[in-house]
This record gives sequence, C-alpha cells and structure tokens, in this order.
Amino acid sequence: MKKNLAALCAVFAVASLPVAVNATPTFVNGLAISGNTLDATGAPGANQGRVGFFSDIYYDPIAAQWWGLSDRGPGGGLISYDTRVQRFTLDVNPATGAISNFQVAQTVKFTDAQGNPFNGLAPNPVNTLGRAFDPEGFVINPKNGNFLVSDEYGPALYEFNRNGTLVRTFTTPANIIGRDAGGTPNFSGDAGNTLGKRTNRGFEGLAITPDGKFAFAMLQSSMLDEGGGNNGRYTRIVKFDVVTGQAVGQYAYLMDRSGQGQGISSLVALNDNEFLVLERNNRGVGVGAEFVTADKNVYKISLTGATDITNVTLPVSGTALPAGVVAVNKGAKIIDLDANTLAALGNKSPEKWEGLAIGPQLAGGGYLILAGTDNDYSVTQSGAGQQFDVYFRLLDADPYATSIQCPLDQVAGCFFTANNAPATLTGEYALLPSVLHAYAASAADLAGLVLPVPVPGTVLLLGVGLLGLGVSRRTKRFPATRFSA
Repeated sequence: MKKNLAALCAVFAVASLPVAVNATPTFVNGLAISGNTLDATGAPGANQGRVGFFSDIYYDPIAAQWWGLSDRGPGGGLISYDTRVQRFTLDVNPATGAISNFQVAQTVKFTDAQGNPFNGLAPNPVNTLGRAFDPEGFVINPKNGNFLVSDEYGPALYEFNRNGTLVRTFTTPANIIGRDAGGTPNFSGDAGNTLGKRTNRGFEGLAITPDGKFAFAMLQSSMLDEGGGNNGRYTRIVKFDVVTGQAVGQYAYLMDRSGQGQGISSLVALNDNEFLVLERNNRGVGVGAEFVTADKNVYKISLTGATDITNVTLPVSGTALPAGVVAVNKGAKIIDLDANTLAALGNKSPEKWEGLAIGPQLAGGGYLILAGTDNDYSVTQSGAGQQFDVYFRLLDADPYATSIQCPLDQVAGCFFTANNAPATLTGEYALLPSVLHAYAASAADLAGLVLPVPVPGTVLLLGVGLLGLGVSRRTKRFPATRFSA
C-alpha cells in the first residue's frame, strides 16, 4: 500500500501545471463509445447485454467509483428487459481532467427480495406499478452505500443494496402520480389522465445531500394539470427524508421554454441547498430526433428561499406564480453542452444528454465534471411496436435522414428510415455511439461544494477518492478511477 501511495503521489508531483481558475467549467475532451459495447454479462443482443448509456452518471468519491445507469431497455416498454446499472472505469489525467479508456467493470441487475427482476415492461394492468421499472436517476447513500434509483413509470424512488436487491420503496406524493379525474392512476400512459406526471416524464433527476439525510427527485417536465404537453414552464423538485422515505417538500423550477420536448435530465447536489441541473430539448443526433436547434445546458440552482409548493398548483402557461410563491433560484448557465462537439459524430450535438456527475478532484484543486448521453440502445420502434436497430452515417449533414433500420440484432431485412426502401448495410454505417464530455471545473466554479462523507462504522466502502485508491477497510478492494499522466 505504501508503495502504491508513493507512486500515485509522484504522479501528482510531476503534474505541476494547476487547473486554471475559470469563470465557467472548461471543456477538456470527449469520448464516443461504440453502440455495440456489451456490459459485464457479455450477452450479445440489443435486449440482452448491449449497454444502455447513460440515463444517469454518478461518481462515488468515497469508493472512487463511477456508475452509469441504463433505463428500461430498447423496447420502449414493450419488450422484457432486466433493468441494471453499470460500474465503469475511466482514465483521468490529474492535471487536465482529460478522459480515456472507458471500460465496463460490473453489471448489477435490479430485483425484488425474492430475486424477481425489476423489468422494463410498462405496467400491466396500467393502474398497478408492480416491478415495472424505468430507471432514470442514480445516487449512492453515503450512510450505508446503498443505491437510490428514481423511476419514470410511478414515478417512484427505490433503495437497493449493492447486489441490486430491493430494500424499500419511498412514498410518492399523491399529487405527482398520473391519475384520471376520479383519482384512478394510470402508470403506463396518459390515456384518461388529467392530473400528475406525464408518461415518460416522471422522476428523471435524482440527487442526495452530502450527509445522506435528504434525496431530491425531479420531474422531467410539467405535470398534466400544470400545462404538461402544452405550454407548462414549471416542473417540480420533490424532497424526501431518506430515513422515513416520506416527501417533506416540493419546489418549482422554471424551464427555459416549453415545446421541443424541453425538460430536465439530471440533478447533482453541491450541498444541502445548491444543485446542478441539466436541462435540454429533444433535438440533435438521435434515433428519432429532429436534427435542428439542439439546446443542452447546465445551470446552478439554489433552493434557499424557495416556497414549498406541495399544496400549490402551478400555472398551465407563462411564468407568473401565485402570490407569495417563490421558485427555485436558477442561476446563469455554467455549461453549454452543444458548444463543443466530437469529430466522430461529425461535430454534431447528440440528442439526449442525460448523465451528469462531479468526478474526482484534480491536481490544481478543481474537479472533473462528466456529462454523458443516452443513445436509446440505438433502437427505435414502429407505430405497431416493432423494434429496429438504427444505423447512422454520422458524417452526413443530417445522419437521421440517411439512417438505415434493421430488425433487432439482424443485418438482413433492412430499409432506409426516410422512405422504407430496401437498404444494405455497409461499413460506413454504425449504431449510434454514446458520448462522454469531460469538463475541468475550478473551485470557484463549484463554490459551496461539499463532498459526501461516510458515517464512521456504518459505511462499508471507505476509499481515498482524491488518489483513486478505492480501498475498502472491511471488504475487498474495488477498481477505481485510474489517474493517467
């Protein structure tokens, strides 16, 4: 151990150039990860081991581990899929924050206490949630090392142990659940619903305070009774007491605009009251997106002074709130995710930026911020519910316009997306990759940041996050962030 410590300290010693103090985090570099990448199961196939990138990203500084959340699978809720989370490793340059060498290290599937999978299939019957699961937000509780995962279907918030076994379910506030006028819930669709969250617009973002006392789950966009699907500009952040599993507050967040699928995709805690929010539209390079006006941004927000809106109805349009109601304080944009692009994607912006995490500390005292995209497994489906792999020539002016679709896991029976004409795959085409962007954030950029602190005697995974050792004092050693010279 002493030898390893000495070697790692030497790396920091030679990395003498500090990270510059920036007005906003600085883009460093990015990776395009092949859409054919398999998870640790090694099972081939879109609905088996193909990695679903990145519905969320979380960096655990206590164990120096990266986690990437897959969502409900490639079937749009129509194909059985064992939901899961991936632990991955990444090389990080300690001086610059440059990233390289993404590798999947472990795949953990979510199950109930009897080992039955939490499945990506939509709830059936529609008013019974059961184990139907569309995971979108992921954090680790620093008090016990357990996973907290938010779900779009319910929406719901679950706690799982490190093996992926369900520990408990938090209580979703009644006003958040999608219901008809008579109060009957419909978890899998909006048909007949007039109240609560919209379909596929449930709990998208998830954060936990550094002391593990509170979790914050954020709806992707406005609820049905608050302009959802039309002109609603406000969405809700729900505060949960982690000990009791009960909601203790709700807060209004003003989105940049309505329309174009505008919504939030990730929530990251800086401390008890301040957060980073990733907000985006649904334009850009994707399996079904319009390739126009991509707009993906990260903001710093504060809940200090915001009104608890648990018993308040938000406006269906516009920005005027009821008298006395104060929204979350939304600060200036700190990252424009569209401002920097990769040659591998023809210097175009991906559609679904959904993962955001504050990573390890860098040599100059700043931190790595990692953002990632959800590539939808590079799968789309027809109106009749049949699924197809989507292949792109990413250097084309509009890759979706020239894309080819093939039945899942097949290279025969393919056709052009634009006109359904028969098509033959060539080496120019590839499944849509997922993208990771690395940003170097100065201490000033993340002013107020408090890192998670393990409670003595209660946390199994105790590591040296800065040096990336990831060593457990009471269990085995875990692979960690690898710092590269």
